[in-house]
Amino acid sequence: MPDPAARALPDLSALLTGYRPPRGVADELLRPDGSVRPVWRPLLELLAGESADGLRQRFARGEQYLRDAGVYFRQYGTGAATATDRDWPLSPLPVMISSEEWMRLSDGIAQRADLLERVMADLYGEGRLVSDGYLPAELVAGNPEWLRPLVGIRPRSGHHLHFLAFEIGRSPDGSWFVLGDRAQAPSGAGFALENRMATSRVFPDLFPAANVERLAGFFRAFRDGLNDLRDDTGGRVAILTPGQHTDTYYEHAYIARYLGFMLLEGADLTVSDGRLAVQTINRPEPISVVWRRLDSRFCDPLELDEGSTLGTPALVSALRSGAVTMANCLGSGVLESRALLAFLPRISERLLGEPLRLPNIATWWCGQPAERQYVRDNLDRMMIGPALTTRLPFDGEATTILGGKVRGGATGSIGDWLEAEGARLVGQESVTLSTTPAMEDGRLVPRPMVVRVFAARTRDGWAVMPGGYARIGGGVDPTALALQAGGSVADVWVVSDSAVKTDTLTAAAGDGALRRMPGLLPARAAENLFWLGRYVERVENGVRLLRAYHLRLDEAGRRTGPLLDHLAETLDALGLDPDEPLPEGLLTLFDASRGCAAKVRDRFSVDGWNALNDVAGTARAFAGRIECGDDAARAMSVLLRKLAGFSGLVHENMFRFTGWRFLTMGRALERAAHTAHLLAVFADPDAPDGAMDVAIEVGDSVFAHRRRYAVGTTRETVIDLLALDGGNPRSLMFQADVLAEQERLLPTADAPGQLSEAGRRILRLRTDLAVARPVELDGDRLQEMAAGIAAISDLLTLRHLG
Repeated sequence: MPDPAARALPDLSALLTGYRPPRGVADELLRPDGSVRPVWRPLLELLAGESADGLRQRFARGEQYLRDAGVYFRQYGTGAATATDRDWPLSPLPVMISSEEWMRLSDGIAQRADLLERVMADLYGEGRLVSDGYLPAELVAGNPEWLRPLVGIRPRSGHHLHFLAFEIGRSPDGSWFVLGDRAQAPSGAGFALENRMATSRVFPDLFPAANVERLAGFFRAFRDGLNDLRDDTGGRVAILTPGQHTDTYYEHAYIARYLGFMLLEGADLTVSDGRLAVQTINRPEPISVVWRRLDSRFCDPLELDEGSTLGTPALVSALRSGAVTMANCLGSGVLESRALLAFLPRISERLLGEPLRLPNIATWWCGQPAERQYVRDNLDRMMIGPALTTRLPFDGEATTILGGKVRGGATGSIGDWLEAEGARLVGQESVTLSTTPAMEDGRLVPRPMVVRVFAARTRDGWAVMPGGYARIGGGVDPTALALQAGGSVADVWVVSDSAVKTDTLTAAAGDGALRRMPGLLPARAAENLFWLGRYVERVENGVRLLRAYHLRLDEAGRRTGPLLDHLAETLDALGLDPDEPLPEGLLTLFDASRGCAAKVRDRFSVDGWNALNDVAGTARAFAGRIECGDDAARAMSVLLRKLAGFSGLVHENMFRFTGWRFLTMGRALERAAHTAHLLAVFADPDAPDGAMDVAIEVGDSVFAHRRRYAVGTTRETVIDLLALDGGNPRSLMFQADVLAEQERLLPTADAPGQLSEAGRRILRLRTDLAVARPVELDGDRLQEMAAGIAAISDLLTLRHLG
């Protein structure tokens, strides 16, 4: 009698029906004989036993995680101005590779990383590879990524390379080979983490039991290795980014948060006396290790690219003095030359005394006009043909046709040239990439794939990430791997035969409960948080005024009248066209808010970012769809509720570090200035009838006024409530109290107990408000206070943000 507890294995035949990889192409799922590779079977059994609705729900969980986490990539149109942020295109099925196979692959990757380190040391050192004939001089000197000012600089750490990536694929016989080396500023490691997080939510039942190797240990080892490189000055580790407009900025911010490193732009850094420092809100603080995510030639406008606005002047001199360690060292982009692949096999024999364990894709070096034309004319029957060059968006048509000359002047066939240069033939036909299963329209289909693998230098040498991420063809052209062309990405699961220990970067139990000191706040980050607060408050003020205007426009049924004209003039003065139901000026303020938040993604909560995106997106959706009057007023109410959600997240969830203080002071300054101006305009004795009611309404104090005053709305009650009442969170006094408290808590190099200039101006504002009576605050006095508030902003900027 069969055991009723035994689990019936699902029939895989229906799932695999129609799954047919191209002939002569290796497939990740199926062996050459058509049988399923064992490492894939648990996943296939889960898929086969799931209903169509169940699969859709699973995949939706992964997509929802990515949306909630704010993962995106930047898609470019005809220019940077047409760039848009797009959802991260996850293919929910991971690529499954056995740990045994991955160990062999990792061995080859580590050897290759050692080789590239030695090549770079030679190219910027003795230059023996060129002088001894292992590399053509023009291949090095003619490469714009070979930076002459770096020649002779010895890295303080003793190593040029600390983090590398490799594009790898399978040849038709199933063996792995390298398609390209990434040594300039390799991207993708952070996206690999997010792919893992999303995929584990798609398969929460499978992932824990599948013995998938964890990624946290790799990042911990790299983080610890970078921290070990700090000097004895207490210098910090920083990640150098080009900024929010680069297509991988999300990853830079994510990795900075994950590893606890500062995320800096070139303008944040200065070099003085050969030492590198970050300008914080208080003073310059030393930086001793930089993980560079900015291309080398843009890093120093003094010695490299004088047109660069992204770099730090004299950064090369800081490297030359040995005051900073850079990962990877400037000039490492020379290692990404496709032509270098043709020479690596012989160089490996020369420098390592052994052949490459992980071979290159077949590559050749040709450049004499007749030779180059011969290759072009006969490309279709070469070892590497158009099928590969069109599927790999690396270097355009120069992927295999490279300038220069054949070493030794060989003029024979392409095969002779390949053999002479030590390149390895990977097939007798055009090489096509291996395929992996993707789920499309409820069925499995084979799609071409390239895997990006990462290697990091650690205390114990090179470590290879047990996984990575795969780029998979899709979209209109299933062979297109680039995300810009419709490709997708997938997690890579390295599956062990035995149980895998759960691992995270979270401190283990017993490590103590010591609090980490808050990180330094760069002046640029503080400035962006400060202006984020100001822009969001300007948005709210504008929305409240627009709602007041459109409510009265709907009541009046016409566009003229003293109060409407007064409101319209006020809106015009703020750059908000009252004739537009949702003015373009308001959308510009939303964009400015998002721009500031985007520059501090590493210091801003994901929920806060999503809330801001949501309200800005809602405003964009309203534009062009709503009409003046009641329709516009209702739309403004929707925006106010969503802005309240954003404000609540910031107030309730954001930790009270220095960044929060600058954001809060920005909002308080903007609200104070707006309230002073609002009272000067709408509580003026000569203002039209109903103006004081507008002031109370725009000041969000209608109910407070009804409860506090037995009389109707008068100038004295309006001034008292919106200017002098410290219990009203919309009042001038309340903002002055907030400014005083937060400014007092800012870190300062001044002597303890001494007021800063900004502190003195805030105290003067509070004192003026504390002793004033409503009747004394006429329009001129209110405008003087507005000017004083502007002066406080200038003093804070000069002291902390300049």
